[in-house]
Amino acid sequence: MSGAQTRVFIARLADTAVFDPIGDQVGRVRDVVVTLRIGREAPRVLGLVVEVPGRRRIFLPMTRVTSIDAGHVITTGLVNMRRFEQRATETLVLAELLDRTVSLVEDGTPVTVEDVAMDQQRNRDWAVTRVFVRRPGKGRGIRRRGEAMTVHWDAVTGFALAEEGQGAANLLATFEKMNAADLATLLHELSPKRRLEVAAALDDETLADVLEELPEDDQVEILGKLADERAADVLEAMQPDDAADLLSELPLHEAEKFLLLMEPDESAPLRRLLAYTDDTAGGMMTTEPIILPPDATVAEALARVRAPELSPALAAQVYVCRPPMETPTGKFIGIAHIQRLLREQPSALVSGVVDSTIEPLQPHVTLNELTHYLATYNLVAVPIVDENDHLLGAVTVDDVLDHLLPEDWRDRDRGALETIEVGEAGAPDGP
Repeated sequence: MSGAQTRVFIARLADTAVFDPIGDQVGRVRDVVVTLRIGREAPRVLGLVVEVPGRRRIFLPMTRVTSIDAGHVITTGLVNMRRFEQRATETLVLAELLDRTVSLVEDGTPVTVEDVAMDQQRNRDWAVTRVFVRRPGKGRGIRRRGEAMTVHWDAVTGFALAEEGQGAANLLATFEKMNAADLATLLHELSPKRRLEVAAALDDETLADVLEELPEDDQVEILGKLADERAADVLEAMQPDDAADLLSELPLHEAEKFLLLMEPDESAPLRRLLAYTDDTAGGMMTTEPIILPPDATVAEALARVRAPELSPALAAQVYVCRPPMETPTGKFIGIAHIQRLLREQPSALVSGVVDSTIEPLQPHVTLNELTHYLATYNLVAVPIVDENDHLLGAVTVDDVLDHLLPEDWRDRDRGALETIEVGEAGAPDGP
């Protein structure tokens, strides 16, 4: 193992880039696999869970790790691309050990695990040898945080109790920089109990973003475990089309309960969307595209498309309509594409750069017709209007993909290769 560092705190290892010997990035560390042993013997580190392109999670044995330094992990060059599947004897450090409540052997004081450290042994194996824990807080304010300390593995007990007293704060802090899609993948692969604990600890906006990326079964499960008022708040924070899709998976009385708890101006678009079937433009559209009046300037349009919460497809064009500006709007005039907006003077009016060649579609248009239309005209989104040319919403290409892909696409192996060999021959090690 190159480098002087032989102790690694595992929470800091999360999201670290993994490289092959010639410097090409293989993926990023998502967790560390250990095996708990009898008594107080330190757990042996088996390897790393690495996410490679395509969001596939693979197992990288520690025997294939040549260096762990600040900011990167180096491999020997041979990576087994078979999807990682956790065995009954294996434990994931970040997902299953962080936030666990254990006890100090010395006096029985309950403490919370905030991190664990692994050390390389003389035989070059790795083992978990230290635990960073925090005592219960006392008093108020800053003093409420109890004393933190790093102790030997055998100085604490209670790891054998599966998911007892396990919170989510430190796991979330470890992955706080992950995007919603990656965090959704993390949640999907956790145990049901742990998944609900982590979901409950997320703020409403983040949970809404994550729910939009999860399979429908996970969405329904998580929403059903939230308090009714909080579930309604999360639905309000979701994109209207995603929230409507989720509500359509619930029994009618459950969906109506949540709609009644929502603010009327938030529930109204969902009720309109629920009137359409899933495989039509009306059922797939979002009711919140970027809408501007014809006298708005190019500068105003560009300011709107810069909003970080917009998907690339929604930010690609502005919909110009007569007032009112909330869907259903006044008469739809046309689309102003971002590329055209970037070429115009900021003071120019959007009405002067409208593309009138793109015909809007009706909400009853089928998925097949919609897909053909987007492909024919190379569009990333298409406006949807009613019979009176009032804009109802827009369907984006990612909405279409969600309906074209099979329901279990997140769980399917991506790509046919089982191994990638870089600079070394031989069969890969298994976990």
